[in-house]
Amino acid sequence: MAVFVGGVIAILLFYGAVLAVGVWAGTKQKNHGQEEVMLAGRSLGMFVGVLTLIATWVGGGFINGTAEAMFTNGLSWCQMPFGYSLSLLFGVLLFVKKMRAANYITMLDPFQNMYGARTGSLLFFPALMADVFWVGAILNALGSSLMVILGLNITISVIVSAVFAGAYTMAGGLYSVSYTDVIQLFLIVIGLVLAVPFAYHDPSVSQSAMAAHDWLGHVEPRGAGLWVDNFLLLVFGGIPWQAYVQRILSIRSTHIAQVMSFGAVIGCFCMAIPAAIAGIIGRGADWPNVPGFERNVTDAEASIILPLVMRYLTPNWVACLGLGAISAAAMSSADACILSSSSMFSRNIYKVAVRTGASDLEVLWVMRCAIVAVTTLATVIALTVESIYYLSFLCSDLVYVILFPQLLLVVHWSQGVNSYGCLSSYAVGLVLRLLCGEPGLGIPVTIELPLYDADTKEQLFPFRTLCMLCTMVTHAAVSRLAREAFTRGWLPRSWDVLGAFSRAGEAELAASGEEKPVKMGLHNPVFVEDSCKNTHL
Repeated sequence: MAVFVGGVIAILLFYGAVLAVGVWAGTKQKNHGQEEVMLAGRSLGMFVGVLTLIATWVGGGFINGTAEAMFTNGLSWCQMPFGYSLSLLFGVLLFVKKMRAANYITMLDPFQNMYGARTGSLLFFPALMADVFWVGAILNALGSSLMVILGLNITISVIVSAVFAGAYTMAGGLYSVSYTDVIQLFLIVIGLVLAVPFAYHDPSVSQSAMAAHDWLGHVEPRGAGLWVDNFLLLVFGGIPWQAYVQRILSIRSTHIAQVMSFGAVIGCFCMAIPAAIAGIIGRGADWPNVPGFERNVTDAEASIILPLVMRYLTPNWVACLGLGAISAAAMSSADACILSSSSMFSRNIYKVAVRTGASDLEVLWVMRCAIVAVTTLATVIALTVESIYYLSFLCSDLVYVILFPQLLLVVHWSQGVNSYGCLSSYAVGLVLRLLCGEPGLGIPVTIELPLYDADTKEQLFPFRTLCMLCTMVTHAAVSRLAREAFTRGWLPRSWDVLGAFSRAGEAELAASGEEKPVKMGLHNPVFVEDSCKNTHL
């Protein structure tokens, strides 16, 4: 495929503009403090807040994955836009008010506050894997789009895009990410909305073929359990993300954060519509008679149906704007996830668990190094996994199974959980999920649950939800057992190796059933140090 020179120039200008805005936004930082870099000084208002949240959710995996699902299986299996949008609704109902009241900086703060620095830091790893897979899906979508529309090598496209995203994220932290999101969201809207009418009226697209196609799709009775499992995974596995928590904590007031989340739900739904229509158009196109393509779209190309529609069913100038939309969507989500994992590592791993005396400037440089590492890992994933939709599901898997029940309990039932329940449920959830298998990653199925399909090696039972519930029940049960054992004298306090019940008065607290006070510094002096330096903690 010949390289589209005009398109290459346009995309480089777009990258340069985004990088310039990111660097400019970085100059708004007043200091190198953690709140300033990671939360933009808790100063974002309604306008920037709602746009950056929509842009973060509507990534390359979101719009390309939506088009892919509509092209292959129809609306009934196009669950991502509905599930991820509703996750914002449940997020505001379950977590926004409580987490803002505690003035946390990252999603890991409540865990380390309750369980101690090292035990709480273990929750970083499923969060890191989720971010890496999500950024991988985004870069995969962007690289495929650049390959199809511009004729560029996918490896070069992915690497260059990753470098740009990492560069402006490093330049200004959340300020850069938020302000570039505003520009990127406008480009997404313009590009997608403009491309769809041109594609729909292309002579190669048959309106009768689109109408005749079963674009609604259907769910077989044997697949109902899998459908429910996937949907619940997207809804509740879409909540415990540092990228989301980072935004709700960066808003200047709780009321604005709540309204912003509700507005983002509507925005995400709306952004999925043109991508879904593009998938339907792709199904209705007579591809063997499309000039320049002249063959059928294979199953392996379903993940790039959106860029194919833009490249071959719209004029070149529209294709450039459409590519700008895909690129903007990719960048707006990639930078958010890169920053989120880097923020958690620099604060919760390095500052809290490893080097409590680190200065703010030292933490900033650690975060910059973490940005490079996360970007590199995501780039490798993007170049090794084919399906964008599969990657998008996979990134929420461990978040749903391990992080969601842990976060729900530590925020809403802090008086009933402790370090022993946390570690036990972590192990149970991880082991069960691995035993259920993941063929796409080469993990064999060890536990064959009811409805298991031996031919496809697929679990049709809602196994992820089962693993999540087992994690939650284990956490509550083991926490209760440990509390009874230590506070009633069944086990000597000297055996409390995790220090969960070492404070004076713990037995009386357990007997009274009162909730533990939310107090930063319960197990780790670094929170006390932060509270002296900043009124937010």
